[in-house]
Amino acid sequence: MAGFLQRTLFHNFGLKVVSLLLAIGLWAVVARDPITEVEIKVPIEFHNLPDNLEIDSASFTEAQIRIRGPERAIHRLQISDVHAEINLANMQPGSRTFDLTGRHVHVPEELEVVQIIPGQFHLSFDNRATRVVEIRPRVTGNFATGIRVAQVIADPPTVTISGPERRVEAVETAVTDPVDASGVMSRASFETQAYVPDPLIQVVHPAAIRVTVIMEGSADKRSEDKTK
Repeated sequence: MAGFLQRTLFHNFGLKVVSLLLAIGLWAVVARDPITEVEIKVPIEFHNLPDNLEIDSASFTEAQIRIRGPERAIHRLQISDVHAEINLANMQPGSRTFDLTGRHVHVPEELEVVQIIPGQFHLSFDNRATRVVEIRPRVTGNFATGIRVAQVIADPPTVTISGPERRVEAVETAVTDPVDASGVMSRASFETQAYVPDPLIQVVHPAAIRVTVIMEGSADKRSEDKTK
């Protein structure tokens, strides 16, 4: 009996020692690296939206994700390492509710997703439309007494916009960033940009807009009086 125990104990003795040391080492690593959690907020990424559709939603969608894992891995975690992805292939105009679960969220190895807020979200879709609209320059400034803005010219005078059809159809004009014409007495030109306030509408091929401001006022009046 003693011989049997001795043979059993010492059979592959070296391998058993190595296994024991590895187990002790793994326990030591785990003991020094406790499990912890962190919450991060990331944008929900939408993939494969059909070319003829636009997302018709007033706000951008974000997800708050709680992630669990070894403390060292959590400390290395970057927002760019986490991706919440929704496949929009084969969508049609209208509204739809989407589930957001762990299978939609990708995190680095060693980490797991334990909570996602919201678990569901709602999106509306509309046909993509483009349209040419007039540019309305915005001019501000403090002017000399009797001087006023007589004419404002935008070059080019129009821009092409694109977005959800119902929103594009509701746009009357694009506007420019404010142009400060303080101190202008007769005529001056400025470069600025045009945009549409609706965040879901884009200017197609945006480019600088040249705004020319033409003034009139008391100086012109005195000139007229001298010719009489």
